[in-house]
Amino acid sequence: MQKFNIAIDGPAGAGKSTVARLTAKRLNFQYIDTGAMYRAVTWEVLRRQIPMDDEQRIAEIAAEMDFSLETTASGTKIYVNGRDVTEEIRSEAVTSHVSAVAQLPSVRDVLVAKQQKMAAAGGVVMDGRDIGTKVLPEAEVKVLLTASIEERAKRRLHEMRAKGIQTDLERLKREIAARDKIDSERSVSPLRKAKDAVTVDTTGMTIEQVVENILDLSRTKVGPLE
Repeated sequence: MQKFNIAIDGPAGAGKSTVARLTAKRLNFQYIDTGAMYRAVTWEVLRRQIPMDDEQRIAEIAAEMDFSLETTASGTKIYVNGRDVTEEIRSEAVTSHVSAVAQLPSVRDVLVAKQQKMAAAGGVVMDGRDIGTKVLPEAEVKVLLTASIEERAKRRLHEMRAKGIQTDLERLKREIAARDKIDSERSVSPLRKAKDAVTVDTTGMTIEQVVENILDLSRTKVGPLE
């Protein structure tokens, strides 16, 4: 089977990571979680207590970081300079600050270059907010995943409770709406649909149905997958 790239964009909680990881598994492709990379930079910035507006220093940190991703039975692990930071980057502190880091142009330039290098040989499923428009504009398959705020908040609530983190639905809905506003209105690489992307509304759909939808789209774009 030929190696091609799949770009999956969408707002927070749309199911991008889970869908991208399972799609990559079905195709035996590499899954690259770009959001985890921004989270990892944010985690390091918080750990070093660097001001969130020190763009030059944060970009330098991002450039110094060596990222690697490993697909396991329990999900994708992300390593920074050989250290497993999978759990640390999902903390509430990182979640609260990652949008600020992701808006910094110099930081995005550094990470986009790293992501493009990862995908240069093809055979990659990559998810984020500007994959189809900025990171992989030549990707053969482009998808914009969406879902209602209510649906996305319920999914996030389920995930957090499964990890023993207590929160409430209304708070998550407010946080997701605020994140949507930041991501769609930021001046650098805002969340938007690529001209040749296909929108898939995942509200009411199972994960497997979404994956099959993307595989069907891939067959339409590139031919048989077997």
